[in-house]
Amino acid sequence: MTTSSTTAFESRGGGNDAFVTSLWRDRADLPIFSQAQAGAEYDIVVVGAGLTGLVTSLLLARAGLSVAVVEGRRIGSGTTGNTTAKISLLQGTRLSTLATKNPLETVRSYVEANREGMEWLLRYCDEHDIALQRRPAFTYATTEQGEEQARGELATASAAGLDVTWESELELPYPTRGGVRLDDQAQFDPMTALGALVLDVQAHGGVFFETTRVRTVRRGAGTCTVVTEHGDIAARQVVLATGIPILDRGGYFARLEPLRSYAAAFSVPNVPQGMYLSADSTTRSVRSVVTDDEELLLVGGNGHVVGRHPSPASLVDDLTRWTEQAFHGARRTHWWSAQDYESLDGLPYVGPLLPQRDTIFVATGYDKWGMTNAVAAGLSLSSQLLGGNTPWSSDIRSWRLRELSGLGRAAKLNGSVAARMAEGWLRVALGSDGSATPPADGQGRVERRGTSPVAVCTVAGETREVSAVCPHLKGIVTWNDAELSWDCPLHGSRFSADGSVLEGPATVGLTPH
Repeated sequence: MTTSSTTAFESRGGGNDAFVTSLWRDRADLPIFSQAQAGAEYDIVVVGAGLTGLVTSLLLARAGLSVAVVEGRRIGSGTTGNTTAKISLLQGTRLSTLATKNPLETVRSYVEANREGMEWLLRYCDEHDIALQRRPAFTYATTEQGEEQARGELATASAAGLDVTWESELELPYPTRGGVRLDDQAQFDPMTALGALVLDVQAHGGVFFETTRVRTVRRGAGTCTVVTEHGDIAARQVVLATGIPILDRGGYFARLEPLRSYAAAFSVPNVPQGMYLSADSTTRSVRSVVTDDEELLLVGGNGHVVGRHPSPASLVDDLTRWTEQAFHGARRTHWWSAQDYESLDGLPYVGPLLPQRDTIFVATGYDKWGMTNAVAAGLSLSSQLLGGNTPWSSDIRSWRLRELSGLGRAAKLNGSVAARMAEGWLRVALGSDGSATPPADGQGRVERRGTSPVAVCTVAGETREVSAVCPHLKGIVTWNDAELSWDCPLHGSRFSADGSVLEGPATVGLTPH
């Protein structure tokens, strides 16, 4: 972050995708790969170069299959490179939440899946000299309601087989009501792990293509055609490790809720040594970060549905103010955000894109716990593709009858999407024609030009105009004043100021106006 524009945006907590860099990505030193070459053929094409994609690719390449990894931006540019990077089986109040939607046996199966994912990742880090720190994890409370939720998590986690205890006194520098403790969990730099995985995949014959956006996948007789912006690639099978599937077949966009949350790193005099996540509704995640120069504090929180907050920049500012008040002398060094997806019943979807089809596979719905779930997904996907068996896989399969219990939430979720669709178009219809005055630097707005919704923004002194209609399912985008992006409030597609795709289910950008 060295441009003059960065300084201007940092002063108010904002910035765009070109300037906002996570602590992990700021320190990463990964190789740069070329764009895809049309006409190539592979056994497996993995779309997405985050932790899920790379673990899956490595396991398949080790088995002797020819593997190509295709990434729309750069390796680790998605959720993996923007996570808080906790490797933990204690996941806030996740287990007790799962228990309200699923039988206890299913919760135990979820824990087992995450345990295997965690053990594989820790073993891999040890074998490849990837630095990590063993830390206790805590789900803590600051209010009476939060304590009730934390104690509920204690009971469910214990019933699910975790050796949890209640800790009354915590090391945090602000008042708490105690919390759940689980020892021997871990934290690390996820980009270091991705770097090792890239080299390992290459050593087993795998190839990488970057800055190559996949448009669609066409199924043929015994093969698939992966259609990219730089030409077609043939594959026997395809894995979509893209956060949310970029193909609408299977309707995953209607079975997932896209969530965006924020994180920031701080230089502080005293850094807590445990990994903390609050049970209270205003979530606060706290952990240390060990660097070559000093130990930093990482704080996360303020999550919301993508595209549905009027000012994401205010959430970054709020997180910064809270940290400065809670940790005396805190000075922010980085801030960033990440996108995650929550499923109807809270469990990941890992398996065939469509029922009883074995050509295209997906992995999604980690609900902010990707470090363990991503590896579990890689283990499950490789087992499915190679004809193996993992006992816990059935409970996180992409199609499961038990999900029918989540139809009520599905109706609510999609009712909210429909309301946002109508609201966006109504706002355009009732609005006046475009203003002759461009937005202030760092700001954007949707205007009506005749009958067309147009997204207008000014970034670094340059005003751009693109269609305000998301190409995925025609929602009206909203302006993200933190990352200077256009975000769709329907299913989480995000676009840069010039309309290029950043992430989400959309595979093409906003049309220039």
